[in-house]
Amino acid sequence: MAVIDEVAKTSAILHRRMLINGAWVDSVSGQTIIVENPAKRKPIAEVPRGNAEDVDRAVEAASRAFPVWSRTVPRDRGRLLSKIAEALEGRLEEIARLLALENGNALRTQARPEARNMADVFRYFGGLASELKGETIPFGEHVLSYTRREPLGVVGAIIPWNAPILLGALKIAPALCAGNTLVLKAAEDAPLAVLLMVEICQEHLPKGVLNVLTGFGLECGAPLANHPLVRKLSFTGSTEVGKSVMRAASERIVPVSLELGGKSPSIVYPDCDEDWVVDGIVGAMRFTRQSQSCTAGSRMFLHADIFDSFLAKLKSKAQALKIGDPLLEETDMGSIINKKQFSKVCGYIDDGLKRKEATLVFGGLPPAEGPLAEGYFAVPTVFADSSNDWRLAREEIFGPVLVAIPWRDENDAIRMANDSHYGLAAYVWTHEIGRGLRAAHAIQSGWVQVNQGLGQVPGHSYGGYKQSGIGREFSLEGMLDSFTQRKNVTVNLETPVRG
Repeated sequence: MAVIDEVAKTSAILHRRMLINGAWVDSVSGQTIIVENPAKRKPIAEVPRGNAEDVDRAVEAASRAFPVWSRTVPRDRGRLLSKIAEALEGRLEEIARLLALENGNALRTQARPEARNMADVFRYFGGLASELKGETIPFGEHVLSYTRREPLGVVGAIIPWNAPILLGALKIAPALCAGNTLVLKAAEDAPLAVLLMVEICQEHLPKGVLNVLTGFGLECGAPLANHPLVRKLSFTGSTEVGKSVMRAASERIVPVSLELGGKSPSIVYPDCDEDWVVDGIVGAMRFTRQSQSCTAGSRMFLHADIFDSFLAKLKSKAQALKIGDPLLEETDMGSIINKKQFSKVCGYIDDGLKRKEATLVFGGLPPAEGPLAEGYFAVPTVFADSSNDWRLAREEIFGPVLVAIPWRDENDAIRMANDSHYGLAAYVWTHEIGRGLRAAHAIQSGWVQVNQGLGQVPGHSYGGYKQSGIGREFSLEGMLDSFTQRKNVTVNLETPVRG
């Protein structure tokens, strides 16, 4: 941690390498990528700029390791994952501080909880190894017919920057538990905590079972998605890139899991003009992650009878959030990941300010002077508008910008909630649980929460409808469906006796 804090305070640069076949290596080209601290807008590290040659090395290593790893007793694989969980728990603070430094998420509200969840994921899947079992089919006494859960082979996985160690764990742990080997491509904007997590993993794994690359999407991610020896693709990121991953999978007919974008609705009923609901909206909107989350409840359908009073409460709560240096304990909300995303968020806010039909409730463009101007800091922003059909209400902003839309007819609220090509998450707020459940069943999203705005936990089956993705994560069924294939074996028990 001393090294991390020194980098945060000075111009020191960390030098990190990729993991291929159990060894830490540079890219074949020798080129590197600079990693920036978004809260200070200064470089903090360099990592290899991987390309197709590096992908070849990693995939071939994973392919060589697969036969032995796939035949390892599942409970033994599970024990190794449990040991990894223990080792990660011993270094959670170091991992969390590195994560806060590189991706701008506040240490107390985001980076530490993500680090704890990362370790929990390894522990959860470590305990599920004995569940890799099949079924018997009752065809009669003369026939034994049964199914086996078998690993797929080399898994190619690509993760984004917004929750890199949690999402990395969600690729590594279930894939390895099921007997696959893995090549993981980390996000170029936030690879450092992932590399530290993998370093700890490698202390307990045979070489080649887990390989990690750093590089840009077109130069490293695309060759991985198109590699002929990759038997499964697992991608978390934007819908547009997810489509390209799906096209690559279709060329070789390999299974694909996609956890993509979202424009998640929150429906607030008239009996919920209360502080606990406002707190829930702040959580569901993921303000303390700068709303850089695909589950952010960024469309709030708020009943007209409580519209103004609820927004006044929301303004008070959101503006009380402490924005600043992610490594400080008092900070609630950190910085946007990079200049490109910061400019994108500012562009959406500018569009909202120019729209005649929209009213700025609070927030707006980031300050141009003062401490927050030193980094990519955005402020919580809410626009009120009667329409669900304008840009800010339809596109994923991935920044702290919420659109509030009034409603009076419940069917109209649910219709607007479903009027999106996304369908990842949703939130319903009401004291009448029956009404809340009816709304939850009617909403076209893979994950609906009633009266809470929490994050995912191991064991809950998480994934999207429509263009928010295919497949499920976080759960036993997610592991079985995403990282195994079912084989049927049928045996005639009445084989004629020789002679």
